[in-house]
Amino acid sequence: SPARTALAPRETAARRKGKARRGRGKARNEGLLSKQKRSRRMKANDRERNRMHHLNSALDALRSVLPTFPDDAKLTKIETLRFAHNYIWALTQSLRLA
Repeated sequence: SPARTALAPRETAARRKGKARRGRGKARNEGLLSKQKRSRRMKANDRERNRMHHLNSALDALRSVLPTFPDDAKLTKIETLRFAHNYIWALTQSLRLA
């Protein structure tokens, strides 16, 4: 069809330009890409570090309100969560019975 033949040269020219651009740009921006990757990785590491600091702070706050029998024993993360779950369940049961 006439419309198809009119578009075909444009499509191939656009494809060639895109491929040529990608090939030329890759070699020129290789150093920039590695800097961007390092920057992204550092930012991701910072976010993960902050997330873990916040999680550990929250667990410390939870440990401070849970009754522990040997006061010097620090519960692990999973022990803290399980103990909190069981403690809340026990308190709920005692309120139901009262």
